[in-house]
Amino acid sequence: MYRGYDIADLAEHATYEEVAYLLLEGELPSGEQLAAFREELSARELPPATAAIVDGRAQDAAPMEMLRTAVSSLSFSDPAEAAIDRANERRKAALLIAQLPTIVARYHRVRHGLDPIPPDPSLSYAENFLRMLRGESPTEQEVRAFDVAMILHAEHEMNASTFAARVVAGTLADLHSAVVAAICALKGPIHGGANEKAMAFAEEIGSPDAAAAAVSERFANKETIYGFGHPLYVTTDPRAVILKHWSQVLSADAGEPNWYAITDAVERAVTGQKQLWTNVDLYSGPVYAYLGIPTDLFTPLFECSRVAGQAAHVLEQHADNKIIRPGAEYVGPEPRNYPVASPS
Repeated sequence: MYRGYDIADLAEHATYEEVAYLLLEGELPSGEQLAAFREELSARELPPATAAIVDGRAQDAAPMEMLRTAVSSLSFSDPAEAAIDRANERRKAALLIAQLPTIVARYHRVRHGLDPIPPDPSLSYAENFLRMLRGESPTEQEVRAFDVAMILHAEHEMNASTFAARVVAGTLADLHSAVVAAICALKGPIHGGANEKAMAFAEEIGSPDAAAAAVSERFANKETIYGFGHPLYVTTDPRAVILKHWSQVLSADAGEPNWYAITDAVERAVTGQKQLWTNVDLYSGPVYAYLGIPTDLFTPLFECSRVAGQAAHVLEQHADNKIIRPGAEYVGPEPRNYPVASPS
C-alpha cells in the first residue's frame, strides 16, 4: 500500500509521476497539480559540476559509486543546500527525482564512448529515460513496462536504505546527505544488488531446462539463490506477481534467451524444492533486460525509483523530528581495574 492505495491499482492505472507526487504530498494529484509536478520534473539537466564528474570518471567508476558521488555533487549548486524546511526539501526532492535518471543514462553512454543524449522536457519520466539511455524512442509497451517497474520500487516502508536516510535526517542533516546515505546502503548486494544477482543466475543457467539442476546444486552447496524470500512476506511478494506479468508480455517478441522462461523455471524449482516464494528481485531483472538495460544498472535504477519514497520519509522525519538513537546492550567483560605496573 502507498498512502492507502493498493500497489496493484497504482501499477495498473497510475504513472510514476503520479505515484511520486502521492508519496511526497499524501494524495494523488489533480490534473492541474499533475501538470505542475511534471513541469517540476522537467528540470532534468545536470548542473555543470555534476556533468563534469560523470564525464570525467565514467570510464573507471562502478555504477553505484558514480551515482553516490554524483548525487552528493548535486548539492553544490543548490541555493539552500543545508535548509531542511518543507518548501526547500520538497523542491530538492523533485530535482532529485528528475535528475537521477539523467545521471544514470549519461554515465552509461559516456562509459561506452557515446555522446550523452540531453533530456527532453516534453517526454514522460519513463520515455525520457529509455530514450536517453538507448538513443532511440521506445515503444508504448516498453514505456509502460518501465513505468510500472518504477512504481513498484518507489517505496517499501523501513527497508535498509530508507532507514539509513531517516537516521541521517534525524540528525537534522539535509536531504542530499540523507539520500547519499541511502545510496550507500542500497549498494549492498543483499539489498539493492539482489536483482543483479538474480539476473546473473539466470544468465548462468542459460536455458529453462537447466534450471532445476542448477537450483539443486546451489541448495546442495548452501549458496543463496537471490530473488526469493522477504522479511515482510510469508507468500509471494505482490510486486513480483506484477513484474512476472510484464516479463511475460515483453518476452513475446524478444527472441532467445527467453529470460521469462528461465526465471519462471527457477521459480518453480525453488518453490518446489524449498517452499520459498519470489520477491520483487526475481522478475525485475528480466523486465529490465528486455528493455535493453545492462545488468549493472539495475541497482542505480532501483535508487532512481526509490528516491521518491526516501524523500517522503525525510520530509516526514523533519516535520516532527527526534534523533534516531537505537539502544545497545553491553555484553562485554565485567568492570575491571587498569593493570598498574609495580614499581621496580
